[in-house]
Amino acid sequence: MKYKRLGFIVAFCFVSWLVLALVIFSDNLAKKGDVETRKGSLLKYIKELELQISQQEQTYKLLVEKLKKLTPRPENVVQPIELKLISDREPTTLSVAIRQDVLQEKSLILPVLVFSCNRPDIRRSLDGLLKYRPDAKKFPIIVSQDCAHGATAKVIRSYSDASQVTYIQQPDQSEPIVPPGEAKFKGYFKIARHYLFGLKQIFRTFNYTAVIIVEDDLDVAPDFFSYFASTYQLLKNDPTLWCVSAWNDNGKATLVDMQQGNELLYRSDFFPGLGWMITKQLWDELEPKWPKSYWDDWMRRPEQRKDRACIRPEISRTRTFGKIGVSNGMFFDKHLKYIKLNEMPVDFSKQNLSHMVQTAYDADYIRLVYSLPVVSASDVRTNTNLPFDGPVRITYHTKDTFKNAAKLLGLMDDFKSGVPRTGYHGIVSVFLNGRRVYLAPHSNWKGYDLTWS
Repeated sequence: MKYKRLGFIVAFCFVSWLVLALVIFSDNLAKKGDVETRKGSLLKYIKELELQISQQEQTYKLLVEKLKKLTPRPENVVQPIELKLISDREPTTLSVAIRQDVLQEKSLILPVLVFSCNRPDIRRSLDGLLKYRPDAKKFPIIVSQDCAHGATAKVIRSYSDASQVTYIQQPDQSEPIVPPGEAKFKGYFKIARHYLFGLKQIFRTFNYTAVIIVEDDLDVAPDFFSYFASTYQLLKNDPTLWCVSAWNDNGKATLVDMQQGNELLYRSDFFPGLGWMITKQLWDELEPKWPKSYWDDWMRRPEQRKDRACIRPEISRTRTFGKIGVSNGMFFDKHLKYIKLNEMPVDFSKQNLSHMVQTAYDADYIRLVYSLPVVSASDVRTNTNLPFDGPVRITYHTKDTFKNAAKLLGLMDDFKSGVPRTGYHGIVSVFLNGRRVYLAPHSNWKGYDLTWS
């Protein structure tokens, strides 16, 4: 009986050992199989990633080649843009790197067209342009005079005789036909007619491919020419742009970043004027329908703008000293005379401006603005009850709420064809009390309400 019991114990231990060994062996096999499976899956995933990367590289190359073919080649101005693949935040983002050495391009010619009438003070404007002009051949100055004002003509001729400027005169000095009730606005009809004459001379007679337009009451910043020469590439190659302006309508010293803002540029749906650049291609579009009067407001209408934007600076590169004029000094004492002219020159030829291309700019700009905390205009004005020292957003829902906020902050509060001054997608950017502030429409806003105009 004893041996029988011992036999049972031995048999039980042997069976238990076999079962345990089988369990351990099976578990190891399972783990090994799991590792092999995961290893196989990982290798497969890596191969798929490599294939995707290869496909993306081929796609990028095709896009670059197509874009090069679609890019119009200037007749005699600038060499084609250099395209590079730029990884901004997402590796799949394709950006256009704009060549910024245009100031050194021997073939670059950007004429400056100065519109003049009866202001002998044009000497101040011409002296400023000549002082900062880096190259007379690259930036020829053409003065077009209307009004046949003798004293002004004498001043212009003194520069013409010295071969510093080219002098042309508007031949049509007849009185324009003005609709009933608009006799007091006759000057605006003459200005529109003069602009038509001057721009036709630039693009049809002189056959330039672009022009920088100023008037006889503007001071220019030291980097005026660098700014326009460098942004020319953007204007020429981004179809969502139609002008570059040197002017910020809200460019008072109290509303811009005077310490670090001299390099900042923005896209704007508002046509600013007061020192601006267009191409011959745009003039081909505008000339056949050029208006009889109020040309600047006409430019701001949606049928002309066609959802295109202008480039404008944080700190203006022009400043007006013309209190007396056709507009009788409208806005001058309250606003225009306080516009700050940039005094810290920027060599824009060394700036990479590819972030200003719409596809890159819109995504970053709108995402940034609508990620900011919402505050009230009154709190921003008093600099109280604000969450932190960083940028903030003020929301508006109607024209009236925008105007109320703009008045509190000292901004220009008017709309033209439904667009607030300096606005881009309805967003107006200012710098107040040491912080960036955005006046932005509510997030469900779908577009400009043209009844605001």
